[in-house]
Amino acid sequence: MHGRVVETSRITPSMVRVVLGGGDLDRFTMVEATDAYVNLAFPPDGAPYGAVFEPAQVRDEHPQETWPARRRYTVRDWDADRQRLTIDFVVHGDTGVAGAWAMSARPGDVLVFEGPSGGYVPEPEAHWLLMVGDESALPAIAASLEAVPAGTTTLVRLLCDGPEHEVDLACAGDVELAWVHRRGDERDESLLAEAVRDLTFPPGPVHAFVHGEADEIRQIRRHLLADRGLTRQDMSCSPYWRRDMTDEAWRKVKRDFVAAMEDDVALTG
Repeated sequence: MHGRVVETSRITPSMVRVVLGGGDLDRFTMVEATDAYVNLAFPPDGAPYGAVFEPAQVRDEHPQETWPARRRYTVRDWDADRQRLTIDFVVHGDTGVAGAWAMSARPGDVLVFEGPSGGYVPEPEAHWLLMVGDESALPAIAASLEAVPAGTTTLVRLLCDGPEHEVDLACAGDVELAWVHRRGDERDESLLAEAVRDLTFPPGPVHAFVHGEADEIRQIRRHLLADRGLTRQDMSCSPYWRRDMTDEAWRKVKRDFVAAMEDDVALTG
């Protein structure tokens, strides 16, 4: 499946919004999930196939060095009436694959992807909700907040580089939102966990959405399991990236890291 860039905008110094239309988005079927994601495919320069391609066919017919780089990104918004797909990209200059593409994307450019998939929606039976993450989780948290029922207490802690990286978030629920700003030193990796530890939890069952940098998320997950009494079923929790690792390096070790996170359940039990 593919779409073509309709427009782009810089919504913060580190985030670019890309809106896709056309292509074969008339076949796009959104899943019932606020963390819905698509698997993007970025061909290398000089790829021996066209801008519109089937990733599986490329893998079957071309050498590995020409295969597209794959990246998973949250669907920030899907407008079914206008057939517009919005994706927000975290960018760091011209480094990386997806962010660099978003920085240079122009109307008419093609983006090939597979999906969508996803599984999280704000739990309607929860007495209250907890949402925690950094810029990488911001699109999913923003979409999730928009789906929170009116009156539902929702505690949100978001990590970013400073006030200019904050965005307006809409929610019908009763939201207590705080942005946590990095300081640029070794303490940054504990800031989000400290913010969660400092929270006063409302009474009653909670459902949590906790996503972001691997070591930060592992700290928070362990705290929620060991100190707050949550179970794995009480949360959606996943490491999206890891500090000081490229996307490729992280993808190679992510399975083992997640398995180690699962062992934390036994350690905290």
